[in-house]
Amino acid sequence: MPEVSAAPLRIRLDLGYDGTDFSGWAEQPGRRTVEGELSSALTTVLRASSPVRLVVAGRTDAGVHARGQVSHADVDASSWARLPGRSDRMPEQAAVSRLNGVLPDDVVVRGVTVAPQGFDARFSALRRRYRYRICDEPGQLDPLRRRDTVVLGGSRLDVDAMNEAARGLLGLNDFAPFCKRREGATTIRTLLDFHWERVAPAVIEGTVVADAFCHSMVRSLVGTVVPVGEGRAPVTFPGEVLRGGIRDPRVKVMPAHGLSLEEVLYPADADLAARAEEARSRR
Repeated sequence: MPEVSAAPLRIRLDLGYDGTDFSGWAEQPGRRTVEGELSSALTTVLRASSPVRLVVAGRTDAGVHARGQVSHADVDASSWARLPGRSDRMPEQAAVSRLNGVLPDDVVVRGVTVAPQGFDARFSALRRRYRYRICDEPGQLDPLRRRDTVVLGGSRLDVDAMNEAARGLLGLNDFAPFCKRREGATTIRTLLDFHWERVAPAVIEGTVVADAFCHSMVRSLVGTVVPVGEGRAPVTFPGEVLRGGIRDPRVKVMPAHGLSLEEVLYPADADLAARAEEARSRR
């Protein structure tokens, strides 16, 4: 049997979760988090002597869901090689099966692979795509979607007006008015797409895509265009907030449960390291 290198091995994990009963992604003492559950599961299946640490593409807040979350971990190569046990499965196949066997039902790992050289789940990402889901006729809410759909009981939302308002936010901007600031962190981001569509008679969905997002940015962006859709603010309102440069008390941070991280996109393998270096230098 070939000798297994003692160097750590970086693995990529693709996963989804129902964020309802989590206090967000990031591990916190005394709280149930996605990172805590996944780290515990990895530590168990790899029989690691210390908790396995994770890096994630998007640190979702409490109550926010994910279908397309991506994370990486540096693990012991010999422990990885032993994962299949006596079976003829590859370690990647064994990892998915064994992780889902110990994880709770509200977290599902869809894939585990050895990461390409230079891969960083956070900094190598080119863009993240989120979805926000709203029901604007409370009596028409699908009760099976109550955990991922925000109900607004006012008037029917004007999707065309919301799209006109959203277009004014696209591009490279300082999104400080839409973010909770972190010391030393930049709030300059490139908003690549922000649009709304009616996907059912009583349901609209917003798509928000950027190179990266600040804390609470997506829910604040949604909170500036919803008043436009309700007819309570002009289509120029989101742009006015952006140009104001500071947090605006008129902007409501929308409820977390309507938000889901749908996809994280990465460059070709050969460009992963360069992308990570570029992103680190800006953030």
